[in-house]
Amino acid sequence: MPESYGADSLTVLEGLDAVRKRPGMYIGTTDSQGLMHCLWEIIDNSVDEALAGACDHITVTLHRDGSVEVADNGRGIPVDVEPKTKLTGVEVVLTKLHAGAKFGNSSYNAAGGLHGVGSSVVNALSSRLDVEVDRDGRTHHMAFHQGHPGVYTDADPASPSPDSPFKRTRKNRPTELEIVGTVPANVTGTRIRYWADPEIFNDTARFSYDQLIDRVRQTSFLVPGLRITVIDENVPESAADSAADAEPQDAAATTDAAAASDGAGEAVADVAAAVEPAEPADAIETGGSAETSEPATEPRPAAPAYDHERVVEFHHTGGVRDFVDFLSKGEPISDVWRITGEDTYEEETQAVDENGDLHARKVTRTCGVDIALRWVNGYDTVMRSFVNVVETPGGGAHVDGLMASITRQVRKTVEDNARRLKVNLKDAAQKVERDDIMAGLVAVVTVRIAEPQFQGQTKDVLGTAQARPIVSRMTDRQFGEMITGSKRGYKEQSGRVLEKIVGEMHARIQARKTKEVTRRKNALESASMPPKLSDCQPGNDDVAELFIVEGDSALGTAKAARNSAFQALLPIRGKILNVQKASLSQMLSNKECAAIIQVVGAGSGASFDIDQARYNKIVMMTDADVDGAHIRILLLTLFYRYMRPLIEQGHVYAAVPPLHRIALAGPRKGEVIYTYSDDELNVKIAELERDGIAYNPDIQRYKGLGEMDADQLADTTMDPRTRMLRRIRMEDAEEAAGIFSLLMGDDVPPRKRFIVDNADDFDRSKIDT
Repeated sequence: MPESYGADSLTVLEGLDAVRKRPGMYIGTTDSQGLMHCLWEIIDNSVDEALAGACDHITVTLHRDGSVEVADNGRGIPVDVEPKTKLTGVEVVLTKLHAGAKFGNSSYNAAGGLHGVGSSVVNALSSRLDVEVDRDGRTHHMAFHQGHPGVYTDADPASPSPDSPFKRTRKNRPTELEIVGTVPANVTGTRIRYWADPEIFNDTARFSYDQLIDRVRQTSFLVPGLRITVIDENVPESAADSAADAEPQDAAATTDAAAASDGAGEAVADVAAAVEPAEPADAIETGGSAETSEPATEPRPAAPAYDHERVVEFHHTGGVRDFVDFLSKGEPISDVWRITGEDTYEEETQAVDENGDLHARKVTRTCGVDIALRWVNGYDTVMRSFVNVVETPGGGAHVDGLMASITRQVRKTVEDNARRLKVNLKDAAQKVERDDIMAGLVAVVTVRIAEPQFQGQTKDVLGTAQARPIVSRMTDRQFGEMITGSKRGYKEQSGRVLEKIVGEMHARIQARKTKEVTRRKNALESASMPPKLSDCQPGNDDVAELFIVEGDSALGTAKAARNSAFQALLPIRGKILNVQKASLSQMLSNKECAAIIQVVGAGSGASFDIDQARYNKIVMMTDADVDGAHIRILLLTLFYRYMRPLIEQGHVYAAVPPLHRIALAGPRKGEVIYTYSDDELNVKIAELERDGIAYNPDIQRYKGLGEMDADQLADTTMDPRTRMLRRIRMEDAEEAAGIFSLLMGDDVPPRKRFIVDNADDFDRSKIDT
């Protein structure tokens, strides 16, 4: 029999107890994501003061005891008594759900904290929270334990702790704000310091400094003129000096001296595309006093390494235009295009009357729109959307309005210029889709609305439907002038953008056709491949290798040296197209590039599907000279730009053919030694002479792979039992993108400067990076 069910079975959770019982309703999760969400709520409240024009400096301090403090120079939380609850404004804001000045009050025209639960939720989920408010020439203080007001007795007031004795204020008794100091009459602000409650957050919850910096940086872009300082007290004040004294480390990629074993005898060395990152231009970093000392007479111990400075400050004045500039990676196709304006709409909302009752009434709202966008020469999409500086990762009405209008305008313009863009309007398949437009698009979409509607407390998606037509109308008018080239100065840019979008459309169509071809099931598919491909036998997809061979002479030797069961050969004629400089349509029309993409069989660009790749390894087999290195770079540029997952997942390799062949004589006649550089040759000859080992002085130097016989090529370069390969990998995609743009792009002066500055540090062993 089930237990009896009556009114005494019901539980009523009052105040903040409901938050502690179901925290996921308010912060999403109780892991790292929820932990960071609490910080966003407190920071957003300070940012709202900046949006109201009352604050220009926010400081976020990470204390060594794990607590976080957010301070601003805004108006300060009200300290007078709220008439309805008879509580001070501080206690109302921090203990009452859905309480605040953002429910139709004129104090905030646009704000991120809208539900009135942010500060109170953080308070409920903290083992301790301290708040200080500067107002009316005084500093007011109040403390809370798990959302309940009271008084802590700290052994050292300068070092507050959540473990200190706590006396809770009796229920229904107003808590007096403690006045702890005085300030000038014109000084105002709020400081909130809290300790996240370990009883709420699980063991996997970790604070992310990188997420904090990203959030602070983006906020400084979105609120021009706002200065935000981040202080990490976990980094000693002398860390900067210690780091300066430490020996600098080489951040370039290195090849492991002891190559790892990959298969039966095959040596594989990983080559990384890594560059030491420069200090971000938007970060003004301070901290650590300069000291002088006598030169050390003994070796110093290595200084502890810190990933970041103790103090970092962000301050921007260019708004979303600067934000798009910061987010853009690779060669820009267009300048930053701006869509701005304001419009009004009517909305029915619940308003509080003078008696404190809610009544429905229609109000006129203002929607401010500020959008910046540009296209770059790549296929990744970077879309960041915000409502009142609160990020909406799921997009919403504002993003929908933008993309619907852009898609409409681009399609119309492509149709009007179909002949110039080589688009067959009679072919139903040749229709621009949204994915074609978004390839290479970098955009920041912001709207400012009083009391916007979000889907859930975590504010991932904007739900205010009226924002969509407003954004759409502005985009139709302003973007329409830009993409058609009717706006002065945009004709050339719009032409490049349209060519890129149409190129993406053709690539998508071609990729779909490629996927429709059955993979290695019969001889028909082989006939669809380029005739110069010497394919391997079907059925070995998990170990199949494609060797991209330089020239027909090398191809002839390679055919005799390969194992046709799993090794395929594709010859290329000299140096392929530099796709970093070329457009997508130029790349697709290039025979060599098109052949490589077709043979790999997984498509290209945004439609690339690595699961459809026909080979497990792609091996660049070029001559061991400067021209061979150049060809490898051009091939890598093609793979990086249009088949990047191959590199990311470690499927691209560079063969390592020898440069010299030393034939031994005397008792060791018949043995050979291969060397891979002039320096290695000199060292090896010196060793042979030192050890009295005879060798043939007529040392063979290979001018190309075609000079090797089949046995030599197999032993040194193709046989998995004896060869050595270098796996190409990427440590950081964004840094790699910048390097490819620098070394292979159109802008010559920065490349020349880079080569001149780094000529003295050239390391031949890193030539494949």
